[in-house]
Amino acid sequence: MTVALSPTPTLETERLVLRAPQARDWEAWRDFYLSERGHWFRPVKNPTPEDAWRSFAAITGHWVLRGWGMFIMTERGSDQGFGALGPWMPESWPEAEIAWSVWSQDAEGKGYVAEAARAVIAHAFRDLNWSTAVSYIDPNNTRSAALAERLGARPDPGAAHPGEPPIVVWRHPQPQEAMA
Repeated sequence: MTVALSPTPTLETERLVLRAPQARDWEAWRDFYLSERGHWFRPVKNPTPEDAWRSFAAITGHWVLRGWGMFIMTERGSDQGFGALGPWMPESWPEAEIAWSVWSQDAEGKGYVAEAARAVIAHAFRDLNWSTAVSYIDPNNTRSAALAERLGARPDPGAAHPGEPPIVVWRHPQPQEAMA
């Protein structure tokens, strides 16, 4: 059986193309998920390839269930995915989130995630009609917290969050507020 999907949007920035997940992204996701780099994104301590598969299927299926989801980050001129970023709201999430992961250490430190996040945040507010957006970040994930702050987000200590503490809820400003 084949499920027919409506076309998913593609977002473009100066250096990046953000597209929906594809089967060809599976191996890069699996390797990330099973590595030490992926520990922020797994609910299990000793992940298996099957756990990685279910997680990737959730990212892919989110597009079907919600009509929107996380994009795969690629450099312009390359279709090789090196991370996922975008709107995210599993069933148990109290609010819609902007989530991100960088699968390849080679992609870090280049400003790609900030560039992509700005485009995705604008997309969420403009095209998905969101009135608010958060990022749920473990307080020990200092790189993600620094990125959230660079994007203009601020901790919202009174906001609900999924899962067990500790989690810091970073509230993103609407794009016009971030530019002010």
